[in-house]
Amino acid sequence: MTEVLAPARMDRARLRAAVRAGNVPTLLMVLHQLTGDRCWLRPPYAPCRNRGLGANDSGGLPEERREEILDAVTDAVSAWYGGVPAALPDPSPELLTEMFGVAMGEDVPAEYGRLAAAELGAPDRPPRPRVAPGTGQSVLIVGAGVSGLTLAVQLREAGVQHLLVERNTDVGGTWLTNSYPGCGVDTPSHLYSLSFFPRAWSGHFGKRDELAGYLADLADHYDLREDILFGTEALDASYDETAQRWTVRVRDRTGAQRELTADVLVTAAGLFGRPTVPDLPGLDDFRGTVVHSTSWPADLDVTGQRVAVVGTGASAMQTVPAIVDRTAALTVFQRSPQWAAPAEGYFDPIDADAQWLFDSVPFYRAWYRLRLAWTWNDRVHASLQIDPEWPHPERSLNAVNDGHREYFTRYIRSELTGRPDLQAKAVPGYPPYGKRMLLDNGWYRALTRPHVDLVTEPVTGFTADAVRDATGALHPADLVVLCTGFEVNRFVAPLQVRGRGGVDLREQWGDDDATAYLGITVPRFPNLFLMYGPNVNPGAGGSYMFIAECQARYIGDALRQLRERGLGALECRAEVHDDYVARVDAAHDRMVWSHPGMSTYYRNSAGRVVTNTPWRVIDYWDMTRTADLADFDVEPARSTEENR
Repeated sequence: MTEVLAPARMDRARLRAAVRAGNVPTLLMVLHQLTGDRCWLRPPYAPCRNRGLGANDSGGLPEERREEILDAVTDAVSAWYGGVPAALPDPSPELLTEMFGVAMGEDVPAEYGRLAAAELGAPDRPPRPRVAPGTGQSVLIVGAGVSGLTLAVQLREAGVQHLLVERNTDVGGTWLTNSYPGCGVDTPSHLYSLSFFPRAWSGHFGKRDELAGYLADLADHYDLREDILFGTEALDASYDETAQRWTVRVRDRTGAQRELTADVLVTAAGLFGRPTVPDLPGLDDFRGTVVHSTSWPADLDVTGQRVAVVGTGASAMQTVPAIVDRTAALTVFQRSPQWAAPAEGYFDPIDADAQWLFDSVPFYRAWYRLRLAWTWNDRVHASLQIDPEWPHPERSLNAVNDGHREYFTRYIRSELTGRPDLQAKAVPGYPPYGKRMLLDNGWYRALTRPHVDLVTEPVTGFTADAVRDATGALHPADLVVLCTGFEVNRFVAPLQVRGRGGVDLREQWGDDDATAYLGITVPRFPNLFLMYGPNVNPGAGGSYMFIAECQARYIGDALRQLRERGLGALECRAEVHDDYVARVDAAHDRMVWSHPGMSTYYRNSAGRVVTNTPWRVIDYWDMTRTADLADFDVEPARSTEENR
C-alpha cells in the first residue's frame, strides 16, 4: 500500500468544521490508521450496527463521545499535515478485517481484509498514462459505455493497441441514451464510480447528467476518444482460425459499411441498450405521443397533459415523482408491485465540508467507499438463500428475509397512510429482493395525489385518445410513457458472432439462454471476451462499476499472458465452462430469484436465471483477479507475413 503524502499546510479551523460533517465510523478508521491507538476500535467509541441502507453518520454514539472523536481526528490529521507519518499506513488484511467489522458494527468475513487492502492501496487519481507504442495483440471493443471505457483505460495503460466502435455520437452508453425525468443511479454515487477515477459528486445519488459527465470526463482524462469510432454500429463478426483474427463488419451513420480486423474481440454493449416495446392493438391509431423511457425527447413537456405510464419498474419509479406535479392527470399501469426501500438522503446534496474530507483527509474516501460496498453489496447475500425448512415459502425465504418483508411492508403502508386501496395494490406478494430492489424517491407519496390513478389491470390496447385495460375500461391520455424495460436476455444482440467452424453464438445460446465462464468467455469462440455478459449482474444491489473493473482486470491479464507467452489464441475449455455454469445454476436453485412467486427479467423463458450472479462480490473479485490459462485451450501465434 502506498502511504498518502500530506500537503505542507493545514487550516485547523477549516479541518474542524469539515470533520463535524463527517461520517463517524469512517473517521474512526482514519483515526486508528493515523495514530495506531486501538482504543478507537473499542467501546465506548465503537459504533453501532448500520440500520437498513443508511450511512449511520453518527455511529449511534452519544454526542459526548462523538465530540471526543472529532477532537481526536482534528489533532491527528493536523499532526499528519505537520509531517507526522501515519502509524498504520499499510495494515495487514487481518487488521483490516477487524477494522471493517468495527466500522460496520457487525462481523465482516475475513476475506474482506484483502479487498480492503486493495481498495486502500488504489491511487486516488492516477496521472494520464504515457502509452508506449502498441505491441502484441490488437483489440476491438464494441461499446463505449461503462464497460468499454473501463477496459480501454486498462489497455491504454498496458500499451495494447485497441479501437472502440460506438453506435452513438458520444461515450456513456445507457447514461447517454436515457434522459427521462428523474433518471439517476440507485446506488450511492461514491460506490457507483471507478476506484481509480474518483469524483466530487454533488449528491449522494447521482443523476443522469452528472453520470454522463463523469464518463465523458473519464474519456477525456485518458484521451480515449482518439481510439473511438462514433456513430458506428457493429453488425457481425467472424473468427478466422488460420489467421487467428476477428473480422467485424460495421456500418456508419451514412449507411456505408466496411470491415475491421483485430486479434481480440470484446463485446461491451451492456444489458440496457435494446428497449422492449410491446406490440399492442391500436397503438398506431393513438393520436397522442408515445415514448419509451430510453428515448425521451429533450423538448417533451408534460405540463397540463394526461399522462399514462406503463410499468412500475426502476424507470417508472424515477419518472413518476419527477413529473407528477406538472401533469393534469397521471395513470400508472402496474403489472406487479415492487419492493422499495426508504432512500435516506436520496436528494441531499454533499456539502462543501463533506467534499473537503474526501479530498483532504487521508484514508477517508477509501473507508467511506468500503462501508458503502458492504452495506449495498454482500451484506444481504446470506438472506437471499432459500431455507428449505422455512414454513412460509409463499411470502419469504427464511427468517431474516421475513423480517425484511415486515420492515418494508410497514414502510410502504406508512407512506400510503389513509389509502387502504393503494396499500392493497402496492404491497408485493413475493419475497423481498425477488425482483430488483428499488429505492423510494417519492413514489408512494406520488401515488396518493388526487389526480393519480394506479391501475393493476394489464394494458390491452389503445384508442385514438385512451389506453384500454383488460376489463375494457378506457383511461384518457395525451402522452403514453412505456417504462417496459429492455431485452436483457439477448446478450450481444443484434451483433451476430461466428466462432470456430462458423458456429453462430446466437444459435449456440438460443434466444434467451446465454452462458459464459465467469460471464466473460465462451467455448468455440477463441479470443472473444464479454463484458456485462450472462450471470454477472449484481442483482442484490451494489455497483456494476466494481464488476466492470473486475472484468477489465481479468481480460487485461489474459491479454498480457497471450503476449508474453507468444500465444495467438485462447479458447475457454468446454468442461471448464460447463462446470462453472452447473455451479451457477445450482447456486441459483437455492436463491430468491428462482422463487416461483413472481415473474422477473432475471429469468429466461425456461425459468433459468441468466442475468444475475449468484456469487458475492468478494467471490467474483477473487475469481477474476487473474486469468488462469489452465482454463483455456491455447495456440501459439502463427507469425506469418500475411498475418502481420
